[in-house]
Amino acid sequence: MVTKIDHIGVAVRNLEESLKFYQETLGLDLQGIEIVEEQKVKVAFLPIGDTEIELLESTDEAGPIAKYIANKGEGVQHIAYRVDDIEIAIADMLAKGVRMIDEKPRYGAGGAKIAFCHPKSTNGVLVELCQRD
Repeated sequence: MVTKIDHIGVAVRNLEESLKFYQETLGLDLQGIEIVEEQKVKVAFLPIGDTEIELLESTDEAGPIAKYIANKGEGVQHIAYRVDDIEIAIADMLAKGVRMIDEKPRYGAGGAKIAFCHPKSTNGVLVELCQRD
């Protein structure tokens, strides 16, 4: 079902400040920045190998990234796994007893279809399933 790690999501307070480390220190190239209104987040994409680092800055104090940073601080917020068919992947997870945050796919950054598995079913890790067409 899973074909690769699609990206690693990193919650940051300030996108521009955080980009300095990834670009200047690590030498990664910025692919682009996008605002995802539905998730109340501004996202920067930094490809590395066949995956990406996705920096996430909240655009709303009540957004999920703002809540995450308030509870846990900056850092790795989720790991996204690429799947070929998100609806089949969700059904498979539910059939295996995985608690899902999203039982139907929604749209994420870069036009991907995404769904999150609840950390209580994944040993404390927020897992994102990600289908890119």
